[in-house]
Amino acid sequence: CLASFAGTVSAANEPPRVEFQSEPDRIHITIGDKPFASYVFKDEQIWRPYFAHVRTPGGVQITRNHPPRKNDIDDHALLHPGIFLGFRDISGHEYWHQRAKVIGGDFIEKPKAGRGKGTFTVRNRYLTTDGNQTVCEEVCRVSILVRPAGTLLFIDSTFTPGDAGCAFGDEEEMGFALRVATPVAVKSKKGGRIADSQKRQNESGIWGRQADWCDYSGTVDGHAVGVTLMPHPGNFRRCWFHVRDYGLILANPFGRSAFTNSEKSKVIVAKDETLRLRFGVFVHATKANGKPNLAAAYQDFLKQTAPLP
Repeated sequence: CLASFAGTVSAANEPPRVEFQSEPDRIHITIGDKPFASYVFKDEQIWRPYFAHVRTPGGVQITRNHPPRKNDIDDHALLHPGIFLGFRDISGHEYWHQRAKVIGGDFIEKPKAGRGKGTFTVRNRYLTTDGNQTVCEEVCRVSILVRPAGTLLFIDSTFTPGDAGCAFGDEEEMGFALRVATPVAVKSKKGGRIADSQKRQNESGIWGRQADWCDYSGTVDGHAVGVTLMPHPGNFRRCWFHVRDYGLILANPFGRSAFTNSEKSKVIVAKDETLRLRFGVFVHATKANGKPNLAAAYQDFLKQTAPLP
């Protein structure tokens, strides 16, 4: 009886399983049999991969409805579908506003389910505007980690250029982004708030500033929920945050001139070189009026990542 009881306690304390269900154009991700997100890699209207309908551990959707529904803030409907990497200028080709395509769905490592963790690795090809050549390839390693205070989505991308090399330009819209659900947006005037690691708040205080992390939180149906974007300090440059009260956070290490009015920069990746970018997204929920320990969540994010070679 004692052995049976101990086994029951052990099982109860184990983290829930991260599982995947594959479809021809997307992967549905569940945690403990509850929806977490969908990773979409083929979409006729959106020419780059993205995570849609991301949910907190309690089941509250923290990213926007895609497509927007009645009463949603509906700007940038095809540009901000959820969580995504986007670039306005790679060697003169424009992927943010979808002038050129990113071809995804080439899974180097198929989705691997597990208790407390799920992973997959996918190759994405960034095509020239005419679609005839490859500008660069991205190998993106995705990890979904169940944490005591929420869920950590970890993105580890390595870019390899084509034979001519490639160059990342200096623009506002370059990097890793997320768009929150309408009730969380500051613009909705329902208590939503943007805050960064330096205790600055909202678009007026954060836009164009550098920080360790930036959080967008609010209340949805009585639940205190939020999502924190955390660039890795091992990236080639510290990120500036492009944030909007209508619901956007973008971590951008490329836009030096765009944010500081200094000399225009360009990040050149030669033929035999690579560029590595890492980002974390912490999806959290607390009791009403609760405050998550985001500084601790950031330190936890750093512990999950191996040092750069």
